[in-house]
Formats: sequence, C-alpha cells, structure tokens
Amino acid sequence: MTDTIATSQPVEAERSPAGEGHRVWHVPDCFLPSRSVGEHPSHEALCVLNVSDEDARLELQLFFADREPVTSVVTVPARRNVHIRTDQPEMVGVTIPRDVPYGCRIQSSVPVTVQYSRLDAQDGYELMTTAAMPIA
Repeated sequence: MTDTIATSQPVEAERSPAGEGHRVWHVPDCFLPSRSVGEHPSHEALCVLNVSDEDARLELQLFFADREPVTSVVTVPARRNVHIRTDQPEMVGVTIPRDVPYGCRIQSSVPVTVQYSRLDAQDGYELMTTAAMPIA
C-alpha cells in the first residue's frame, strides 16, 4: 500500500489557457421566474470561468419566440470566475423579461467555460444547473 502525501505546492503544468474552453456557447432553456417564496429570489446565473490571461469580452444574445433578439456585452476579467445574475440588469446589461422562455448565445473574445444555473423559488426551492453547449 502506498501512502499519499498532501502538499500545498502547485502542480507544475504548462499553461495553455488559450486551449481551455470555447468561444461560443448556447443555453437554449432559459427562464426567469417572476414569483419567489422565502428569502432567496428566483434567479438564473450564467457562470463563466475565464482561465486565460486576457479579459473575456462576452456578447450575450438573448433569443425569444415572439420578438427580435436582445444583445448585451459583459466583461469577465482574466483568471476569474463570474456568476452573471440575469435578474440583475446591472450585471447582465439588459432587463430580461420574466416568465418568458428564451435562449442565450454567448460569444467570447477568448475561450471560456460556461455553466447555467436556475433557482426557481416559486413553490419552495428547485435548483437546476447544467453545462452550456459548447459550439465553437
């Protein structure tokens, strides 16, 4: 049997942030509920991990069934993880209508990783989370 030894020393690895993540992501099942019960409001988040040494300029395009797309630009700093709350216009850059299904296309200036989460607090708490679909 081999003993393992924990260390705080980082693993030496070649940094290749340009190869981690993707530049285009799709999240087809977005929905921002209007009702909430309890202390935590219903909300969604686009969780973006940028491991590169450059800021990521994200163009968010929101697609609806009955209206033209809405576009916004958000910046995720280099080597940071940001949760872009869609219920907070100051974070997402636009006011997203509630109780309206929509899809989101995220196009980034550098490769990033995207995860989508929704907390539906209409009748208790229901949490959904999924990796977004990498396209390019």
